Amino acid sequence: MAHEVRGVVATGKGRPVSLETILVPDPGPGEALVKVQACGVCHTDLHYREGGISDDFPFLLGHEAAGVVEAVGPDVKDVAVGDFVVLNWRAVCGSCRACLRGRPQYCFATHNATQKMTLKDGTPLSPALGIGAFAEKTLVAAGQCTKVDPAAAPAAAGLLGCGVMAGLGAAVNTGAVSRGDSVAVIGCGGVGNAAIAGSRLVGATTIIAVDVDDRKLDWARGFGATHTVNAKESDPVEAVRELTGGFGADVVIDAVGRPETFKQAFYARDLAGTAVLVGVPTPEMTLELPLLDVFGRGGALKSSWYGDCLPSRDFPLLISLYLQGRFDLDAFVTETIALDDVEAAFTKMHHGDVLRSVVVL
Repeated sequence: MAHEVRGVVATGKGRPVSLETILVPDPGPGEALVKVQACGVCHTDLHYREGGISDDFPFLLGHEAAGVVEAVGPDVKDVAVGDFVVLNWRAVCGSCRACLRGRPQYCFATHNATQKMTLKDGTPLSPALGIGAFAEKTLVAAGQCTKVDPAAAPAAAGLLGCGVMAGLGAAVNTGAVSRGDSVAVIGCGGVGNAAIAGSRLVGATTIIAVDVDDRKLDWARGFGATHTVNAKESDPVEAVRELTGGFGADVVIDAVGRPETFKQAFYARDLAGTAVLVGVPTPEMTLELPLLDVFGRGGALKSSWYGDCLPSRDFPLLISLYLQGRFDLDAFVTETIALDDVEAAFTKMHHGDVLRSVVVL
């Protein structure tokens, strides 16, 4: 039996999203039906709407979500009806070459639901990141459901599904920030501020926030930045060096994802330091660096995909820290909205007016 629900759909490149009636199948083998309680409005959803990821329109948008499992298909063992879950887009397979080497966070064959959700006329939908959670219910692979403590507020918990985990993981997992380190974060939206919060959580002592918007720098101070740099007013590379004894930061995180900001990250790090790219570039962007500088400065240049996280390990841990008052997920929620406010939320996000708008159902 198909479930008739409302969902936010991108019908074509650059077109405003619309609220449509969609049909969600009962779960088949290895699948779960989730009643969505909250879903954050992420830049990735806007990339889908703009055709920046693929042209497989129409898209059912939304992926940064939490909800309750309403039904499971045959052979599903890890989650059950009634479980409160955060949805993830890295449902590890357990059998690819990365998983078999003990590196499941790099799984090369992650799972999505096999069955298609559709428009009412039968048109198949492409769910954003295999999730499609701007909907009252969604169908996912059971491995995309990570069970967490139901005491967590859904609007906050769902943010672990993408942006917060990406930023925090870029610092803690990819960049290996640890106690006593100096860190610089370029770009202080939701992802960048999560990197700042993660750096504080693990004991970094100097945390430098870099942005061109003073509002975002104010947010960054609240998440743990010890220093701020407005890149419109100061050269960020020189400013980071000045704040780190002339050396540069141990870890610099580019949460913007542009060639010019990654170059800043490259040169703002200490010798043998680490630069981490977590901001998402667009397909036409290219990077040019003197190869001698890459050789001579040593260290590491890394990209961070989903914060190199393992949802089954990281989500419950971070929810536990949140419930203990040690990790303020609520601070990332700027506003809560309804399903039909998503288009307006994209505008606010584009203008930098919010950290996260969160759809609450």
